[in-house]
Amino acid sequence: SLDDKPGPATGHSGVYPDRTLTGQPDPASKAQHGAHRRGECKRPPDAALATVRSVARGSLITIEGLDGAGKSTLARALVEAIAARGQRVELLREPGGVDVSERIRALVKDPALAVAPRAEALLYAAARAQLVDERLAPLLADGAIVLLDRYVDSSLAYQGAARGLGVERVREINRFATGPLQPDRTLLLRITPAAGRARQVQRAESPDRLESEDESFFARIAAAYDELARSEPERIRVLDASLAPERVLADALAELDDLLAPTGRTPG
Repeated sequence: SLDDKPGPATGHSGVYPDRTLTGQPDPASKAQHGAHRRGECKRPPDAALATVRSVARGSLITIEGLDGAGKSTLARALVEAIAARGQRVELLREPGGVDVSERIRALVKDPALAVAPRAEALLYAAARAQLVDERLAPLLADGAIVLLDRYVDSSLAYQGAARGLGVERVREINRFATGPLQPDRTLLLRITPAAGRARQVQRAESPDRLESEDESFFARIAAAYDELARSEPERIRVLDASLAPERVLADALAELDDLLAPTGRTPG
């Protein structure tokens, strides 16, 4: 699938879109989500993105890799490490993070459904567009560091390369979905498809629709990720996901050092 099944957020908002950094319900977020459901949101469609462009913003850090690479484990550890430095940090997942996107998530992961490749790409882009407008752009405009478990690179690798739709065609769809919002840094957890599959088996969970694909599918994804990393070495930093989680965390923090505030800075 397009995620590593993140567990509950570790005291910080993220997987649950209506939680604050203390893990308690966020009244403002709840009201905003209610307004979206009722169609009462008066903000122009691209207002949040325009805000991000026009003001100093936080940082968007995305985590990518094959299923079983350990993205969720790293994301939770990074939240704790960044919060300990005094930074405001939010953890979100894709597809998901807001009500509309979570409903799309249920569709694309359902192994009982046959979803055509183009429909799949558009569904992921739609979930992403909603997350950007409703949560990502406002959080970044407010100065938060956002950790995002998957983003556009996942669609480029899974739908563009593995599904054969074409990386540039899928990139264009996502340009429309996300506007100008690009990650400040991407951590790519590199693992072989066989090792990732072995970790999934150890979880003893039923595979979802994408996890049920064959080995050649995941080999194409791995190759696509490697090509993306070669094309954007400044943004995409490759980590050896076969190492112990503590070492992966240390390597990740080293790659993020320039984006993180000095220890002792209080959250905004």
